[in-house]
Amino acid sequence: MRARDVMSRPVVTVTGATTVWDAITLLTERGFAGMPVVDEVGRVVGVFTELDAMRVTRPDGTGIADRGVLVSSAMTVPVEVAGPADDVTVIANRMLADRLRCLPIVEEGYLVGVVSRRDLLRTLVHDDDILLAHVRALLDDYAGSRRHWDVGVEDGAVTVVGELADDAERAVIGALVRTVTGVRAVDVSSRGVSLAWTD
Repeated sequence: MRARDVMSRPVVTVTGATTVWDAITLLTERGFAGMPVVDEVGRVVGVFTELDAMRVTRPDGTGIADRGVLVSSAMTVPVEVAGPADDVTVIANRMLADRLRCLPIVEEGYLVGVVSRRDLLRTLVHDDDILLAHVRALLDDYAGSRRHWDVGVEDGAVTVVGELADDAERAVIGALVRTVTGVRAVDVSSRGVSLAWTD
């Protein structure tokens, strides 16, 4: 697997002229660990990370002493980059060895994507695993700990087996599960009675 197969794009970036305050706002709003810093033509000149942000905050954690501080004075340089054809295993090893949160992916000198730790972890999880987690969370929100269901997913087909109050609840659960993107079929059953739906 190559970097191009897992990288995130389009990439949210900042420039050296961005204020640290604005960069921190982007990091926290988007849930990023770091962002590439680019020049006016899109070449990577640094990376601005959560750690860089922490370095310019007051020691007591009450904020930034000067909101006019620019990213250029706080970013990490020199920046490590990788190419879109680089092997994911090599990238993962580099990120572990150097404790990198994200690695810009550059082609012919220009930023084309970024690989984060989350992107690498996503390769370990199959689509059915993601669907299973979403369906379980949805059913937990629906009933909390009042009911217990066994949920299975295979190639996008979801089965829910457990104690159901009646046919109306069976229909509600089937409708809830169908709201999860990627579900192609649903089979809800209780004591051998089932309600099936196929996309």
